[in-house]
Amino acid sequence: MYAFRKPFTAAQYEGYKLGDIGLKTALVISQIVGYMLSKYIGIKVCSEVPARRRAWMLVLFILWAEAALVLFAVVPPPLKIAAIFLNGLPLGMIWGLVVWYLEGRRSSEILLAGLSASFIVSSGIVKDAGRFLMANFGVSEWWMPAVTGLCFLPPFLASVWLLNQTPGPKEEDVRERVEREPMYAADRVSFVKRFLPGLILLFLAYFFLTAYRDFRDNYGVEIIRGLGYESDPAFFTKTESLVSVGVLVTLALLNLVKDNRKGLLGAFAIMTAGTALIGVSTLLFDAGKIDGFWWMTLVGLGSYLAYVPYGSVLFDRLIASARFAGTAVFAIYVADAIGYTGSVGIQLYKDFGRKDVSRLGFFQGFTYFLSALGVVLLILSCIYFLRVSRTRSSVGPVPDAASSWKNAR
Repeated sequence: MYAFRKPFTAAQYEGYKLGDIGLKTALVISQIVGYMLSKYIGIKVCSEVPARRRAWMLVLFILWAEAALVLFAVVPPPLKIAAIFLNGLPLGMIWGLVVWYLEGRRSSEILLAGLSASFIVSSGIVKDAGRFLMANFGVSEWWMPAVTGLCFLPPFLASVWLLNQTPGPKEEDVRERVEREPMYAADRVSFVKRFLPGLILLFLAYFFLTAYRDFRDNYGVEIIRGLGYESDPAFFTKTESLVSVGVLVTLALLNLVKDNRKGLLGAFAIMTAGTALIGVSTLLFDAGKIDGFWWMTLVGLGSYLAYVPYGSVLFDRLIASARFAGTAVFAIYVADAIGYTGSVGIQLYKDFGRKDVSRLGFFQGFTYFLSALGVVLLILSCIYFLRVSRTRSSVGPVPDAASSWKNAR
């Protein structure tokens, strides 16, 4: 999916402006708005989709995204903003459709950690692939996103076919992690009511965390140029490969924790440590103790350690420990919708409120802010969820969730 979403950020589109902002900024914001709306749509679509339709929806959404990239290549610059918006509109639902195959298993931590590691490293690989096509094959910056997507289409189709062969959770998985079923309106309302205070804390942290991760991802080319690494053609592949290994190993270790309440605590510990790491590594960079390569690697590792559990193990463990009948996809998509709203907001704040500050300078200041605020919010939400979650000895789902699910069916 990232081959259809991220390659356009490898180009800089210099010399093109729309009013007071550069074309690239307008393109980034436009795609994020489409992606954000996709997350809001996905709250319903991805929560309710039956198993028989998931693979077809995955293929349909990617073909839609590729068609939008072809449109991006051929229309004049002002209309390219609309094309990249259309590109982002279906892509936000890919993650939820894939998570449906993997959640609710005793091995979910390993599976979701692998999935998360793949999107971390793929962001760097597809941007380097786009730069490679422009530098070595003469592909223009307008056609580069569509050509990159076309190169990755065959392996995408093969991967969807393989994913659709995945067997469902076994009886032991259901007994330990709770059966995962579609969540309709009544179930979603019940979930929010039960966990509202903790969800507010989590979603506020995610609001800024998603904006931070997206800023690093979308403006990585500009940031490394400020650091003096622009001539390294594989910079992103090297940094993101290290980040993905760190995240994969750390999250996979959660699979060793069988007690769901302790697993929930472990997820919060990883997220809090990651948020603290971005602040500490920036202090070391500003003090001259580490160079730009290791700073970008460490802030990438820290941000993804905090970010990835939201889309994978955090809500999977929460549902299992609370014995709530439903799917983690719903909570993931509420978080993502709020998070990408934050991403749009921070982009606009930078370009209209802090346009005199370089991308690198803004990113450094944002790092300190997120590290301080994020640690506080995550600790408070951890305390809340540990108090309200039930241990494995709890019997059955919470009453209101069970009744609402029965009525919905």
